[in-house]
Amino acid sequence: QTRLQVAKGYRSTFHCVQTIYRYENVTGFFKGMSFPLFSIAFYNSLVFGVFNSTQRHISQYRYEDVGHALSLLELTVASAVTGFVSVGIGAPVDLVKIRLQMQMQPLSTANLNLVGGVAGRAVDLPNQRAFRGPIQCIIGILRQNGLLGMYRGARAMILRDIPGYCLYFVPYTQLCRWFTKEGHSAPSPFAVWLAGGMAGAISWGTATPMDVVKSRLQADGVQQNKYRGVLHCIYHSYQTEGIKVFFRGVTLNAVRGFPMSAAMFLGYELSLKAMRGQRREPEL
Repeated sequence: QTRLQVAKGYRSTFHCVQTIYRYENVTGFFKGMSFPLFSIAFYNSLVFGVFNSTQRHISQYRYEDVGHALSLLELTVASAVTGFVSVGIGAPVDLVKIRLQMQMQPLSTANLNLVGGVAGRAVDLPNQRAFRGPIQCIIGILRQNGLLGMYRGARAMILRDIPGYCLYFVPYTQLCRWFTKEGHSAPSPFAVWLAGGMAGAISWGTATPMDVVKSRLQADGVQQNKYRGVLHCIYHSYQTEGIKVFFRGVTLNAVRGFPMSAAMFLGYELSLKAMRGQRREPEL
């Protein structure tokens, strides 16, 4: 996904996959995975915890009942708060992941025009293997840019995640309400899985344009900063590659969003149910 959004030399998703395998073998598909895998549990706990807590606070303040169902506007507010808070953890994680993923080798042979390159000529990232792992990557960013450097692209991420989480939690909640059978207080596990998957596909699909901008800003700045900010990145990308650049990876985002979100929402609901001591499973 990152390669598609940032590099200019890929004609399609298949061509991207083919090129990565040809020049980097299978290991190329797993670059930058260790840090997200290490932090994913904490990140998802933060996201779902903030959303649940915000819902409870709104219900207590508006209705004096923490279990009261929220309106569409109230759900949107809770989702927006979640999106804003999530950037505190998500921005550094994504930055490290993208910096590691963009260490391609050998680029001159692959003949790809990366962001920061000269049109029509392949360029190599400086020190193709600048970082051996996430720790070294973090240390390098901190030495070069300080703590604020870990939040490069955070503004674009806020613009992605606030509407993105609104289109994540609101559709999920509404779909669960629609899928709940008459006479049942909660949807079945299958309904939760389906609603979560659909919400994930909607959210990731619509978030793709700003995801492209965020990825480009975070991949930029290894040697020099090409983009001065979010608006400059949008303008430059549009001028050089057209409107279609903002939809790179949209299909991949939507497809991966379904199983990933379906599993997360199902795990979330089952965990809540276990913590509440509700042992009886609803009928499938």
